[in-house]
Amino acid sequence: MKISLSRTQLGSLFALCAAFLFSTKAIFIKQTYALSPLVDGTVLMALRMASALPFFLLICWFSRHRNKGISKQDFLLLTLTGLLGYYFASWLDFVGLMYISASLERIILFLYPTLTVLASSVIYKQKLNVKSFCAILLSYGGTLLVMLQEYNNAPIQGNFWLGASLVFASAVAFAGYLLITPRLIQKFGSWNFTGLALSIACIGTLIHYFIATPHPLALLMQLPASVIWYGVGLGFLVTVLPTIFLMQSIERLGASQSAMIASIGPILTILLAVLFLNEHLNLWQWLGCILNIVGVMMITLSKKKLKH
Repeated sequence: MKISLSRTQLGSLFALCAAFLFSTKAIFIKQTYALSPLVDGTVLMALRMASALPFFLLICWFSRHRNKGISKQDFLLLTLTGLLGYYFASWLDFVGLMYISASLERIILFLYPTLTVLASSVIYKQKLNVKSFCAILLSYGGTLLVMLQEYNNAPIQGNFWLGASLVFASAVAFAGYLLITPRLIQKFGSWNFTGLALSIACIGTLIHYFIATPHPLALLMQLPASVIWYGVGLGFLVTVLPTIFLMQSIERLGASQSAMIASIGPILTILLAVLFLNEHLNLWQWLGCILNIVGVMMITLSKKKLKH
């Protein structure tokens, strides 16, 4: 029996697969940190990006015809954007996960749509309506509730706020990336932009690793094989594959609808963290998580209506 999926159904399936794979990122990272004391955010980022780079270079090669007529200024802006969104933001996130739980990390990162709305209101001098203001209050109130509960229950509290601040800074950097990208995607094309931006981010990450690590090659040789395989998994399963799925979803559904489906991400991460990392959320944390998701969904829906 042949099963035929419509364009919308296939796009939704791609979006769900992308959301699930992206949701495993924090799980991979936390498990890798537990494998060896030699692994920190910079080392793991290097393993991830080294594994992903060949695939993004292939995308660049197959999309190279889209580079004709693009100015040097646009290439420079794309370079800065790629470094901001997928090198700097990712590095902050990886380092922040050394100090906080996977569940809290995902909830903080999920604030980025509210940050884009706040930044847009400042840049374009637009007043926030009541619905957007309430949505932002819900999101940040829920996130703060989860943070305070984790802080009170944490056995070691010394670097908790450092970790939370780094992950929030990651969300800010990614929101900045999202504000810049629409014009660049129109000029370069979605696939070409993704290949170029992520290839640049991979190269920037590797340069960072070789500069920041005293004996980079010797350190790689000392890493357990399991750490290397986790790094490869982060590169292919958690970076390349979901990026391709997301692009396929956007082509069929549009960015707004794909983003709506991706909002299941925090719940998936929390469930995976409970299953694989033995993390547990109390009733107040679940309430905070729900408030965060409701607030972000309200923002996403209002942005979608504005576009129409």
